[in-house]
Amino acid sequence: MTTLRKLHGLGNDFLVLFDPADDVDLTRMARELCDRRRGIGADGLLVGTAPALDQPSGVDVVMRLLNADGSPAEMSGNGIRCFVQAWIDHRGGVVPASVTVATEAGLRTVEIRGHDGITMVSSVEMGAVTAVEAPVNWDATGCHPDRPVRHLSLGNPHAVVGVDEVAVVDLEALGAVVPAVNLEIVEPGPGVHEVRMRVHERGVGITEACGTGACATAVAALDWGLVSADAAGEVTVHMDGGTVTVAVDRDTSTAVLSGPSVAIATIEIAGR
Repeated sequence: MTTLRKLHGLGNDFLVLFDPADDVDLTRMARELCDRRRGIGADGLLVGTAPALDQPSGVDVVMRLLNADGSPAEMSGNGIRCFVQAWIDHRGGVVPASVTVATEAGLRTVEIRGHDGITMVSSVEMGAVTAVEAPVNWDATGCHPDRPVRHLSLGNPHAVVGVDEVAVVDLEALGAVVPAVNLEIVEPGPGVHEVRMRVHERGVGITEACGTGACATAVAALDWGLVSADAAGEVTVHMDGGTVTVAVDRDTSTAVLSGPSVAIATIEIAGR
């Protein structure tokens, strides 16, 4: 019998598994269980294990992420909030002030702001947002040269494109041209410290929200002047699934992501 937990962060949903047996094919499990017609359905599978002896001191748990297609990913801002909430439940429900998680993108500390047993609000230190090269086949997207574009990384790659209206862009077609990157399209407003974002995630497709994408978007929006200069580095990012706040340190380009996660179900699967 295998126990999974399902949670979502603004509709960006995940299955969480702790301490799998050594012989479990996690790639296959992600593909089968994340399938929305033949499995449980999710954007990805999060796998938690105890820290190894070579992990730095202070690490509480190790997180591994596989996309819905089974491909590995380095980091997820929504996913890590869901993961920590599931870990708290896995450990008996005692809510700590913070949890330090080892990820493929490095150590991330999650501070718990509120927890009512179903919904948890937390802030995640997401690390530095750094510039990277354009993804393979970028020129084939046909983005107009006057459009602002930033290619950024939070351990995983992003391409952020400024547009007039996110609702009219054929994001599915555009994302399919550059499948190896998380593609965000962004418009300003409605407020002076706010932007609207849609995302096509690698290994998944269009999702309702993306935490790392929101951080990349916030950095790009501040650089482009899409948000007011008096925002003090704090940007509200509206996505199809809901809203997060990203605080950006303009000197270091580090970001802190704040938002909710919600427990959906605990699932027992026989034969695994």
